This record gives sequence, C-alpha cells and structure tokens, in this order.
Amino acid sequence: ASLVGVALGVAIGRIRILADLAEPLVHFGRAVPPPVAVPFFLFVFKAGTPMEIASIAFGAIWPVLVNTIDGARHIHPGQLETARAFRLGPVQTLARVVLPAAAPKIFAGLRLGLAVALVMMIVAEFTGSTDGIGWEVSTAQATLDMPVIWGAIVLLGLLGIVLNLIFAAAERRVLAWQRGPARTG
Repeated sequence: ASLVGVALGVAIGRIRILADLAEPLVHFGRAVPPPVAVPFFLFVFKAGTPMEIASIAFGAIWPVLVNTIDGARHIHPGQLETARAFRLGPVQTLARVVLPAAAPKIFAGLRLGLAVALVMMIVAEFTGSTDGIGWEVSTAQATLDMPVIWGAIVLLGLLGIVLNLIFAAAERRVLAWQRGPARTG
C-alpha cells in the first residue's frame, strides 16, 4: 500500500491530466470506510491471508495516497524552476526535487497508514481468519473471556507503541535534512 500510494500519489500530484481523471476515484475510495470493504474482500479472496492483506492494503493506501498527492502538488515553484535551470531530467527532478519536497507529507501519510493498517489487521482477523489477535479477541468475546480480551488490548497498545517508535526513528533519519544543522552551545 505504501509503495503504490507513493508512486500513484506522485504521478497524480505532478501530472495534471492524470489528476483530473483519477481524483474523483481517489475521493470515492477514501470515503469508503475500510472495515466496510472487508466483506467484499472476503467474497473475492475467501477467508485467509490474501483477504487479510487486501483488506489491510485497501485501508492503508488512502492516507498515503492523499498525502502524497498533496505533497507532490504543492512544491514551491522556485524549486522546480531551479531544477529546470540546472537542466535536470525528469528522473533527476523526481529524485532530487519532488520526492524530497514532498517527503514530509508522504511521511505523514505513511504514519496514518500504519495506524489504519493495524486497525484493519484486527478487523480482517475478526471475520476472515482462524488465528491472530483479532481472531483471539473475537473468540474470547464469544466466551466472555475477559483476561484474553484485556491481554489483547494491552498487546495491541504495546504493538502500536513499538511500531510508532520504529517509524518515528526511520522518519527522523530520512528527514534529518529538514531539521537543519545541530545547534551547539
């Protein structure tokens, strides 16, 4: 979802005709609550891992795609003018201007996509799995096994914290240039 969202988002954000054609579909897709699409993926893929992956990817792609479109579209014209003055080709302009300028918005979308992916993992496991945290919670709920339910809630909270810490460390590393030089004194 992340790779597809970034690639499509940059294309839609930079190519006007593609934006005109794709944006109504993007707005339609992001308006569909991801858990509502789980029965559709269950019908298409049947219960199992492919259904879970499709459900998670469907939920996670929208924040990445929308933020990437916004980041790629709103690049300062002076940056693009400088790229033209230095006669950078399309690939060099993409790598040296567009992606770095859009990176903060892309990372914001990736962070949101990560949170949605975690939620969609649980929702998909509620309905289309015979194992996993969501399945355990669903089974425990049916038998009113409160220790298992609370254990799953704590586990999901800890998983969310760990994933967020890992993502934040990667984001700090990739966007280190944005913070500027370290202050001394």
